[in-house]
Amino acid sequence: MAILFKTTISEDNAFSRIEQLLNSGIEYDGYLSVADDAGETPLPWGPSMSAEEFLAKVRELLEVTWKAARFWVIYERREDRADPDAIVMRNAAFRITRGYNGVIIASFSLLGRHDASHDLELVFVCFREDFQRRNFRIRFENKPIIPL
Repeated sequence: MAILFKTTISEDNAFSRIEQLLNSGIEYDGYLSVADDAGETPLPWGPSMSAEEFLAKVRELLEVTWKAARFWVIYERREDRADPDAIVMRNAAFRITRGYNGVIIASFSLLGRHDASHDLELVFVCFREDFQRRNFRIRFENKPIIPL
């Protein structure tokens, strides 16, 4: 199945939705994974971690990401559209951005424990320079990418 990087959402919308869902009282399993050339930093939502603590750690990791690569494109992955798996999208984004210096790819997921209707899955593609982000969007958005 080809991957299409097509459904973008704004940073404000992404952060608002993350905060809203974490403050909703719905039980979620969640994780954030931030990957760059140096490796991957996973942040799973552990059983003993409160929603507030998980949100604080997500903010902290995304702030570090922002300081390193300020120009973001955020793609929303949804099951009802039969989008490819978030990990497959993340891996494809990582592979096709190898020609750009200092790219960071983050994937975020909140999956309801009892109901999938409020799930949120995002893939952040973060660039050091705005021209890199514009070039990525021109080259890859809405065009099929074949996963490895």
